[in-house]
Amino acid sequence: MFPDAKLFRDIVQQRSVSRAAQANGISQSAASQQIQEVERRLKVQLLDRTTRPLQPTPAGKLYSELCRQILRREEEFTAALDSLHPDTEGRVRIASIYSVGLSEMPWHREELRKRFPRIELQLELGRPDAVYSAVLEDRVDLGLVSYPEAGRELTVLPWREEPMAVVLPPGHSLSANRTLSASHLDGQSFIAFDDDLSIRRHIDRYLREHGATVNISLQVDNIQSLKAFLMVSRELSILPQCTVSAEVAQNRLIAIPLEDPLLRPIGIVYRRRKILNRATQVFIDRLLSNPEPPK
Repeated sequence: MFPDAKLFRDIVQQRSVSRAAQANGISQSAASQQIQEVERRLKVQLLDRTTRPLQPTPAGKLYSELCRQILRREEEFTAALDSLHPDTEGRVRIASIYSVGLSEMPWHREELRKRFPRIELQLELGRPDAVYSAVLEDRVDLGLVSYPEAGRELTVLPWREEPMAVVLPPGHSLSANRTLSASHLDGQSFIAFDDDLSIRRHIDRYLREHGATVNISLQVDNIQSLKAFLMVSRELSILPQCTVSAEVAQNRLIAIPLEDPLLRPIGIVYRRRKILNRATQVFIDRLLSNPEPPK
């Protein structure tokens, strides 16, 4: 009776028919027709189409809550049914920040496949805000983010803390140092993250608390791009040390520990009331027992 529960829930969450249609793999026209059919069946208007962004009517709010309950019960049923299978199987949908997804998820996928060949791992990459959106909109089961933030709708499982280091190209004036203090960075040309990212705010706070002022020459939104710029410049930055291990091994970059440690926390996030299937629970257990690939 409620085949459009997920579509309507997504429309209300995203306040957009087009974005919800895309998330459900259908055209905007098809999504609109499905919701109009529900309105005809219920003999009420569910969406106020005169407002932007789109808003549910009072009846739409009631129907949205019903859709949430239906989807939650469906999750419970699927998880219970899954528990009856003798072998662990199923799909795990993950959204991850670039630095973790690109460098580590291939290893985790392969290790999971060896032990649980019937578990399918699906991965999408994005900025932290995109990861949170994917989790909250139920497009994925889990999110992997740095500086994780719990909330009314989110549960956070701490995963690990990554030591940060000063990263610079060979030949830089500071490259011979075994360790560096923040004072060494004062006045240096610095490649930074975009100022709307949590990692940027934490690095800025660290430098400010240690009395260092850097000259920001460029801002980027991900670690891969930042590493690429460092390799062709005479500038430096602060990055999680584990993210540059390959470049350090190839002598393309140098990572020098900070005298006063700075750590980047990584966490696993999921919707607070989400019922996780057995495959997802198995994957979480493996992540917690294997925080990072072996060096």
